[in-house]
Amino acid sequence: MIMESPFKEDILKGKVALVTGGGSGICFGISTQFGKHGAAVAIMGRRVQVLVDAVEALKSQGIRAIWIKGDVRKQEDAARVVQSTVEHFGRLDILVNGAAGNFITSPEDLSPNGFRTVMDIDSVGTFTMCHEALKFLKKGGQGKGSSTGGLILNISATLHYPATWYQIHSSAAKAAVDSITRSLALEWGTDYEIRVNGIAPGAIQDTLGVEKLSTEEMRKVIENTPLFRWGEKWDVAMAALYLASDAGKYINGTTIVVDGGIWLSRPRRIPKEEVKRISRILEKKSRELPTATTNSKL
Repeated sequence: MIMESPFKEDILKGKVALVTGGGSGICFGISTQFGKHGAAVAIMGRRVQVLVDAVEALKSQGIRAIWIKGDVRKQEDAARVVQSTVEHFGRLDILVNGAAGNFITSPEDLSPNGFRTVMDIDSVGTFTMCHEALKFLKKGGQGKGSSTGGLILNISATLHYPATWYQIHSSAAKAAVDSITRSLALEWGTDYEIRVNGIAPGAIQDTLGVEKLSTEEMRKVIENTPLFRWGEKWDVAMAALYLASDAGKYINGTTIVVDGGIWLSRPRRIPKEEVKRISRILEKKSRELPTATTNSKL
């Protein structure tokens, strides 16, 4: 079912948004709705074909969009992508940090390197992008005529509210993301008039996260959510639009949970042997995924 936006089509007119992980899943939904509501959009990711396909889809809807290959774990990539966005569109108003890594595993089967990788992508990557975007997001830095600071949206999760089985790495990373959101909201809100907020999505259908991380038992948990349905990418995108628009101009340092209230329940435990079986399947799928080997061009 096609949902109609409750927001005016031009609420983000003249704005420029950079979305990491914007080529797929939840963040592609955000990129699409930002574009439909007047923003120009740059999407960043590591897989070229995903980026190319995403930009073609955005442009087919009349959205001004570009893609730039980059890895949020690399400071030089972060700096290059931010600079390229500003050079192409002339300014930067909104940064959405959506790049993330995840898989399910029990703590005893998780290597320190695997833990570090997720932390690097989700938490260190989020801060790195914020750090490199600061000079363009702060008051007067976005471009000609800017009089106020920009907006940072960090995509979090509910895994650490209070805890989730087999997700110690992602729970730690997203807890750090929430902390980054609050700290930057305090300091950069005060010093540069930059608002920093977060969104913590729940189980959103038709996303790689649900495909990778859910099992039949985990899917049954959805039946216990107060709203009795899977979330949609549209739901998260509408929350992002609200925070990016003037309607959210007095909201700073808050992470909005968009999950129908399922985080209030307790997930059912999955046998560890089942987790190992799923992990083997995911490893096989990961080896089969295409990798980007070409350089990006604007």
